[in-house]
Amino acid sequence: MAIFHSIANGLLGLGVMGVFIGMFLESAYIPVPSEIILPYAGYLVFLHRATLSEAMLAGLLGGLIGAVCAYWVARYGGRPLVERYGKYVFIHRRQIDRADRWFRRHGDGAVFFGRLLPGIRTFISLPAGVAEMPFGRFFLFSLLGAIPWTVLFTYMGFVLGKNWQHLGRLTSYFAGVVIVLFIAWVAMLWRNRAKTNH
Repeated sequence: MAIFHSIANGLLGLGVMGVFIGMFLESAYIPVPSEIILPYAGYLVFLHRATLSEAMLAGLLGGLIGAVCAYWVARYGGRPLVERYGKYVFIHRRQIDRADRWFRRHGDGAVFFGRLLPGIRTFISLPAGVAEMPFGRFFLFSLLGAIPWTVLFTYMGFVLGKNWQHLGRLTSYFAGVVIVLFIAWVAMLWRNRAKTNH
């Protein structure tokens, strides 16, 4: 949505702090596109305005803190709270429904792989909180899912340098790879469970 792209562009002027804030918002139900924020973090490294570790840490911490806040909002306020106030930041029920279906279908794995999928990653904390998924497991799977997304997009932004804005076009391809890996993971679990039952 254009308004969130504008917000993202405004945050970029804040440097590494803008990366932190942008990723916090993206993980806390505010669909600020991390496909813009993280490559820009890499671009800051290219400009020598931050180290690679600083840029990645800002993105990772912002995303995790936002996810934790979103989890507790959902756990104590429930879906009705998000639906009631989400409209003020353009959160639609269909977006929440999609994350909810993903979580119900895949359980804990939905949090890990959900962090790697555009559109799902912003809202996956909601069904996890509503379902009262144990916080330790939620945090662990969120961390494990956030690391590859953050590292990949930040590093690619650094490699692309002045062409960092073109990275967003690779998002669909990356999401496709994640889905394939997820299917392979589910198939492996199913096969191991079948062997155990025999």
